Amino acid sequence: MRFTDIFIHRPVLATVVSLLILLLGARAAMEMEIRQYPELESTTVTVTTAYPGASSDLIKGFITTPLQQAIAEASGIDYLTSTSSQGTSTIEAKMVLNYDANAALAEIQAKVASQRNVLPAEAQDPVITSTTGDSTALMYIAFYSNELAVPEITDYLTRVVQPRLQALSGVGKAELLGRKFALRVWLDPERLAAVDMTPQEVVAKLRANNYQAAVGNTKGTYTEISMTSDTDVADPDAFRNLVVKQSEGTQIRLQDIARVELGSETYDQLALYKGQPATYVAIELAPGANPLTVAGLVKGELPDIESQLPSGLDVRLAYDASDFIEDSINEVIQTLLEAMIIVLVVVFLCLGSVRASIVPSVAVPLSLIGGAFIMLMFGFSLNLLTLLSMVLAIGLVVDDAIIMVENVHRHIEQGESRFDAAINGAREMAVPIIAMTTTLVAVYAPIGFMGGLVGSLFTEFAFTLAGTVVISGIVALTLSPMLSGKVLKPHGNPGKFENLVEKTFNGLAATYKSALSSLMQTKSVVVFFAVVVLGSIYFMVSMSQNELAPTEDQGILFYQGLGPQTSTLDYLLEHGDEIQERMSTVPGYNEDFMIIGITGPNAVFGGFKMAPWSEREISQFEAQPKLDAELKNVTGLQTAVFPRPSLPGSGGGLPFQFVITTGNNYEQLDQVADELLGKAMGSGNFMFLQKSINFDRPITRINVDRDRVADLGLSMQDVGQSLSSMLGGGYINRFSMEGRSYQVIPQVDQQFRLDAQALNEYYIRADNGELVPLGSVVSFTQDVEPSNRTQFNQQNSLTLQGVVMPGVAAGTAMDFMEQTAAEVLPQGFSYDYTGQSRQLATQGSALVVTFFLSLLVIYLVLAAQFESWRDPLIILVSVPMSVAGAMAFIVLGFATMNIYTQVGLITLIGVVSKNGILIVEFANQLQKERGLNKFDAVVEAAAIRLRPIIMTSIALIFAMIPLLIAIGPGAESRFAIGLTISAGLGIGTLFTIFVLPAFYILLGRDHHGSGEDKEGHGSGLEGKTAPSH
Repeated sequence: MRFTDIFIHRPVLATVVSLLILLLGARAAMEMEIRQYPELESTTVTVTTAYPGASSDLIKGFITTPLQQAIAEASGIDYLTSTSSQGTSTIEAKMVLNYDANAALAEIQAKVASQRNVLPAEAQDPVITSTTGDSTALMYIAFYSNELAVPEITDYLTRVVQPRLQALSGVGKAELLGRKFALRVWLDPERLAAVDMTPQEVVAKLRANNYQAAVGNTKGTYTEISMTSDTDVADPDAFRNLVVKQSEGTQIRLQDIARVELGSETYDQLALYKGQPATYVAIELAPGANPLTVAGLVKGELPDIESQLPSGLDVRLAYDASDFIEDSINEVIQTLLEAMIIVLVVVFLCLGSVRASIVPSVAVPLSLIGGAFIMLMFGFSLNLLTLLSMVLAIGLVVDDAIIMVENVHRHIEQGESRFDAAINGAREMAVPIIAMTTTLVAVYAPIGFMGGLVGSLFTEFAFTLAGTVVISGIVALTLSPMLSGKVLKPHGNPGKFENLVEKTFNGLAATYKSALSSLMQTKSVVVFFAVVVLGSIYFMVSMSQNELAPTEDQGILFYQGLGPQTSTLDYLLEHGDEIQERMSTVPGYNEDFMIIGITGPNAVFGGFKMAPWSEREISQFEAQPKLDAELKNVTGLQTAVFPRPSLPGSGGGLPFQFVITTGNNYEQLDQVADELLGKAMGSGNFMFLQKSINFDRPITRINVDRDRVADLGLSMQDVGQSLSSMLGGGYINRFSMEGRSYQVIPQVDQQFRLDAQALNEYYIRADNGELVPLGSVVSFTQDVEPSNRTQFNQQNSLTLQGVVMPGVAAGTAMDFMEQTAAEVLPQGFSYDYTGQSRQLATQGSALVVTFFLSLLVIYLVLAAQFESWRDPLIILVSVPMSVAGAMAFIVLGFATMNIYTQVGLITLIGVVSKNGILIVEFANQLQKERGLNKFDAVVEAAAIRLRPIIMTSIALIFAMIPLLIAIGPGAESRFAIGLTISAGLGIGTLFTIFVLPAFYILLGRDHHGSGEDKEGHGSGLEGKTAPSH
């Protein structure tokens, strides 16, 4: 290899190459955006159709089913779920990962529009929204007050705050969670009967007398004037004074027969901040926007918004996911710097001279900065994974520099001049360095081309590492030899410390050489040992605990509480207050938010927010059982406590979600689910598990006497309409107030609809003009039905959702459920997963295939480089050894099998094979040039290469120390990858230096003669190679 000579002869050229890398890299590092994870779009399109007053059965049959059938035809849908409950139908289409959000929305809109004529006329138009990213918004901003009512806060936010936040770039939605104003007309059936009116007639009057007229204009010869009329009603007082009937010369106004107030659209939802009623603004990201930038913009806008708030209104940033991102990015950057310093110290200790360690300390930062340029070229961002790959890269990159310096240093020790030593040392190492660079790139290439969640997450990781390693290879071949030739001391005057280091290493090498020689006499023992280790891997993998990613400490715990099906807002609020009181006593408590009736009609959902890492004593994992125990004391609610998902794109909800689907009815579904639930809770795998729907929602069926109705000259429509106008609570039209429109909602006042018997007081007009009590044409029966009618991919479904016991891996729980389901589920039933469980089910084993693919690719690459099918096998012998080393720690429970440990294992392939390349390449060289036989060649090669192997391994293992001792945000995933690599490499290196030579003697090719005299010392035909077998 002669091209390394150019750079030693022309130091300026070598320096220029390095400076170019530095310039491009530094420029790129400033340009790159920072985010938590690589950009991935996980889109959910939601279609909501309201039909006030309608039962869940009606909604499922007439709204959900036709819409679902149409939506299912759209492309790019991963799965479809729907919920039909009292008054609303909700269909959610979860799109496959990275499917274009706008395309999905457009296609589903077209499908829904095609079904509009099939839906009942009274149903409102379907509302279609799409959310990209997590179901938890990026930020929740709480606006709360002691003086203003919630609808007033909401109204102020709609007019002033929401438009400002939505104008910020990157904000997809600023959604308000709180009550909206509406004009409520609370009817009094007794007074209505007294003035001889029915609710339907009142509704007709309201419609007729609140009319938005578009009048037109007058036109003279030269002037044109627009006209407007006040046929509509503009404020609550005008509504109160509306004349609804003339009776014997007196006018009956609306206020005589009803209580008119500016109230809320609904009375079954409420949001609270630290126990105070509030309205939240949820900030959601636009597709492709960067969370840190958006959070920065919103935080920049808040002080200005706060300064303009009306008196008595307060604002707090209740939850901000970007805090965690920022902290964890800073943590990783700190880790990077720590690792770099540790590595340079290790290099200095191993080489013994400050001069020698100058080369790695220039090469390492240079390669990392060069890596940044490659990241920008590919359009990557600085995120947790690319930064993690940089930390790993430090350990890999320093190898190239160490190997080069060590080799030049060895030549100088043998008495060559510095210049010759640089030239010869570089020539010797050029091939191994290129081989090592290509192997590492080859290991990471398969990860880069994976699909799915793991692919999206790790593509950037893989290519960043590969890019950094390539740059480091270039630096090692251009800058390192030139620098070594300039800065290393000439032969013959080492310092004291250097002498000590030399003695130590020479002693080590001598001991190792004699140990190896005696061991090689009993090769078969070594080989047998290796085979045993290989076999053990299979058992260790099956014993290890499996999950998708370790749970991170993000400083927030979510809780959910479910009340009985019949519970009202007052019931939930009372228990919510108790939750609030108990929660504030749990150690680590900083603040909390709570939303009631928004995630489900009988659900309380909220967050327990802890102080930032630096300011608290207790970790999230310690707080979780304490909070859980505290909330279990709240009787009247079923509570669960769970952390925020650690990977993006899971779709929210409780961490464990197991869906049972069937074409059969809900009664059967409920029985099967009960049996499964019982077995699951008995297994001890779950801290909490519940059915998503229960068969216990009481309903009152109104049976209309058809004959009696016909006698009165009425139709079923008359009865149905009068019932819905009294009880339905649907809006009839809108009115305008200060430039915005609000709904007008008539309904019978609460005191007149306490139970079914109240219907006897309602009157209906017969065809002879008389008022007939409704009670005379209807009777009541009591019944129960499912709380919601949920479907999964258009089949009836029920989800068992819950939280897995701490210390039990998600994979274990899922395996248990699958086995139980196989026993329990009758024919016609099947199961699936949603949420985080679905991610694990679909992506959990994705990397295993990639692992074997990487092995294969690396084998082929090595075979091409060594022009032999056997040498790569010898080199890769150490891979299973190191994998076994890493797996031992995973089985002992230090970590679980997750995507981070799996990526660590893949990295091991490349790192460990580097050591093998050094020995095999050198042994082949010794056979060719010095005519040694295989036995002597490999023992000699291993002894000479011991020092660089030990140095590079120690450097990489020590570079992992900051990952292993990491605490704080994102520490769990870093620990997983650090543990795998350091454990695997430590044990792998030990194996490599003893097991690999045995396999070389067994399988290696003879390079020193005709290949017949295997044990003799050469037949004098050096230079000839045996034909490759």
